[in-house]
Amino acid sequence: MDGNTAPREAGRDFIRDIVQADLDAKRHAMSVTRFPPEPNGYLHIGHAKSICLNFGIAEEFGGRCHLRFDDTNPVKEEQEYIDAIKRDVRWLGFGWGKNLFHASDYFEQLYSWAEELIRAGKAYIDDQSQDDMRAARGTLTEPGRNSPFRERAIAENLDLFRRMRAGEFPNGARVLRAKIDMSAGNINLRDPVLYRILHAPHPRTGTAWCIYPSYDFAHGQSDAIEGITHSLCTLEFEDHRPLYDWFLDNLPVPSRPRQYEFARLNIAGIVLSKRVLTELVRENHVSGWDDPRMPTLAGLRRRGVPPEAIRDFVKRIGVAKANSVVDVAMLDHSIREVLNKKALRRMAVLRPLKIVLENYPEGQVEELEAVNNPEDPSAGSRRIPFAREIFVEQEDFMENPPKKFFRLSPGNEVRLRYAYLITCREVVKNASGDVVELRCTYDPATRGGNAPDGRKVKATLHWVAAAQSLPAEVRIFEALGGKREGGGAETSVPSVEKVEARLEPSLADIAVGEAVQFERLGYFSRDSDSTPSRPVFNRTVGLRDVAKAQIA
Repeated sequence: MDGNTAPREAGRDFIRDIVQADLDAKRHAMSVTRFPPEPNGYLHIGHAKSICLNFGIAEEFGGRCHLRFDDTNPVKEEQEYIDAIKRDVRWLGFGWGKNLFHASDYFEQLYSWAEELIRAGKAYIDDQSQDDMRAARGTLTEPGRNSPFRERAIAENLDLFRRMRAGEFPNGARVLRAKIDMSAGNINLRDPVLYRILHAPHPRTGTAWCIYPSYDFAHGQSDAIEGITHSLCTLEFEDHRPLYDWFLDNLPVPSRPRQYEFARLNIAGIVLSKRVLTELVRENHVSGWDDPRMPTLAGLRRRGVPPEAIRDFVKRIGVAKANSVVDVAMLDHSIREVLNKKALRRMAVLRPLKIVLENYPEGQVEELEAVNNPEDPSAGSRRIPFAREIFVEQEDFMENPPKKFFRLSPGNEVRLRYAYLITCREVVKNASGDVVELRCTYDPATRGGNAPDGRKVKATLHWVAAAQSLPAEVRIFEALGGKREGGGAETSVPSVEKVEARLEPSLADIAVGEAVQFERLGYFSRDSDSTPSRPVFNRTVGLRDVAKAQIA
């Protein structure tokens, strides 16, 4: 297959159509894209769309995708974030090979180009305060006003700029601005700032620099240096494209990238503001960037979301030009689709109610065979212990049930998964009147859960053997898109309920991060807070798929 031809099975969208048309017309030898995060926080699920698009196009069209850190603001950037971003991109299934870059790689070249703009009379040093510049910038309906320093002599501008670099002036004393048009309808063209003074050590360059380029000045030129062919941005950068092109038109850049915009990922009820997420972490509303309640990729990973599900979700929502809001049920659907195929089945009781099988031999423990995954015959089976005393879910019993309640109640017979048919004979209560134990009988002829006489039961319950079960903490999180009132950062955190559960003993061997299905309850993943004697499991998603009908 021609390396420039996208495979037929690849999803089609307007960006891919542009790339294909450019390759067909021989405008580029190959497609070169980039994912350019600012290392000032962890990536969230919104970034996954851009990651999958940029790296996906490189894979589909036989090109390459660069990972480039936009590290132009050392005050907010940390090595922790750089490491986390690399880890997340790899976790999603993508690699960059030798194509790892930083905007700071080009600081000397960017500075040289800034001097070139000054020498061409297209940039000047402005001594106004930020407030004065903001006031003179104008509005959408009113033009801006020229700076009183706009017509400074070229020699003076060069001298001041070099003294800025030398560290002679304090933060905020001066900036370098492009001289474009203060009456432009696009406010981004009203003499934008190219460099500002910032006496702060940089994670990579240390104290070599005390002036740093703006994002707008660094971004397009970095694309050009790297030979990027298709610079893919979200829609908020559409108004920046004329400025992106202005710099490329007015500088001797080695290549001419083109910027294209697509709609960012918005999920109903999920806060994807990096500012808010940073506030949640710094104010200790969450345990960290990888808190399972966070919509960060690290948080989703710890929650048990598989990377294949995120890639499938991104593929399903597609790439469009218009902003829209996606229902979180679509993400949940993708998670279930993946986990249903690969997650081992296990039994766990989250709110235990004790049952004593009065006619089961005391001291006897037998092993029953249970299927590991009905979707995957190769997953085999396991042995689970069964004994006289077991636990079932409290909600699976009602003393005075309504007409259509088919689970356990006095005199009613139910099936225990993989085990026997049992019948409730007596209800034991405490002094407060709460049900604390059930006395039942089992039918020894129904081993495996089937009656030889063909009688039918309408309910099958999961259970664990009481003495052999494993005590654990299970964390039930509010849905990621749950509605929360108020406007503070703390309102963006889904709630969590911690329950004392009992698990079948095989769950002691589940690795941290491994996904399992607790039968009838949902998908869960072992958390890093686990200890050998006390595992902790996070619920990833429930079993009920409310989106399936509308997605199918």
